[in-house]
Amino acid sequence: MLAEIITIGDEILIGQVVDTNSAFIAKQLNKIGVSVYQITSVQDDKEHILKSLREAEENASIIILTGGLGPTKDDITKNTLAEYFDDTLLRNEAVTQNIKRLWADFVNNIPTQVNLDQALVPSKAQVLMNLHGSAPGMWIEKDGKVFISLPGVPYEMRGLIDDVVIPKLRKQFKFPYIQHDTLLTYGLGESALAERIEAWEDQLPHYIKLAYLPSLGRVRLRLSGKSMDKQMIQNEIKHQIALVLPLIEDVFVGFERDESIEAVIGKQLTAMGKTVATAESCTGGKIAELFTANAGASRYFKGSVVSYATQAKIDVLGVDAQLIEEFSVVSAQVAEAMATAAIKLFDSDFAIATTGNAGPEKGDADTEVGKVFLAIATRDKVFSEQFTFGNHRLKVIDRAVNKAFEMLQKEILKK
Repeated sequence: MLAEIITIGDEILIGQVVDTNSAFIAKQLNKIGVSVYQITSVQDDKEHILKSLREAEENASIIILTGGLGPTKDDITKNTLAEYFDDTLLRNEAVTQNIKRLWADFVNNIPTQVNLDQALVPSKAQVLMNLHGSAPGMWIEKDGKVFISLPGVPYEMRGLIDDVVIPKLRKQFKFPYIQHDTLLTYGLGESALAERIEAWEDQLPHYIKLAYLPSLGRVRLRLSGKSMDKQMIQNEIKHQIALVLPLIEDVFVGFERDESIEAVIGKQLTAMGKTVATAESCTGGKIAELFTANAGASRYFKGSVVSYATQAKIDVLGVDAQLIEEFSVVSAQVAEAMATAAIKLFDSDFAIATTGNAGPEKGDADTEVGKVFLAIATRDKVFSEQFTFGNHRLKVIDRAVNKAFEMLQKEILKK
């Protein structure tokens, strides 16, 4: 079964807002066996929305819209849906009461008429109650196809997708089983990896697909299977993983179960009862940010020092000024001193340290742009590696972050 996602809003098309809703919806649909045929972003314009609805109805059986359900004049989705389905808007009492509850609980005021008019919904629609906001979701069926309209506010949309839409779709339709298993590899480029596993890839059965997902410093190999026979897919993917692992064992670092490498590391550290801290210079706290984006990070992440300036490395981390004078602030010696200091400062089991020049100009140490030293410390040792990551600032930072996670992952796996 195919689905199409339509996001509505000028703010998306001018780049003011990043469309994260489509990615979330697509991922949740995929989990229940629904393939997304197309994702479209359209203006807050009636004719544009109507055109997209007509095209989506030809392409898919499930059409999900987000956005355009607010109280202001530019939110026109409900009226456009009413026109598309030759329908009229009627006030829904349950939605009205929900709006009054929200205003009483969170605004301590009486909703205006504009707010109350959000309870107007097409008469043919089933209301999907939005407990986190005033704009309701709507479910409309036509000729065996389902049209679902959801608020554009991400946390409101996610609540409706998880709590209402997915359960309702499961109840109404029978979907095939889909399974994705993603293998994480580091240190080998996409083309070299493809050449190494070419013979294995060529013998994959037609119902198992392989995708290469490269990013800076890493390549993910995603095996995907789809069938009404769940047990067959599970067995075959398990068999194929067993065949490919010996071919990539030197670069394989684990599985991604809908998780990032930093989330995987977090689970490994939690299972071991170990902790990590960071001392960052050129990466500016991004490693710490990625760690702490995961729920439960406090169990394994102790803290971070962003010692961006040279003096901060001396004053906060206690790096010897003579060491910096002798070897430069961008050096293996300073990176290792930073990592060792982080171990002591946070009483952690592991530490990551970064020092380098991300550009676009030479910094305190007059170091070439792109030169980075990364250090990993444990309670009994410290080591570092030197890298040259090019001359694009964001690329240098991202590659340094990815390589740091790779180095830490390998050290964790040794233990």
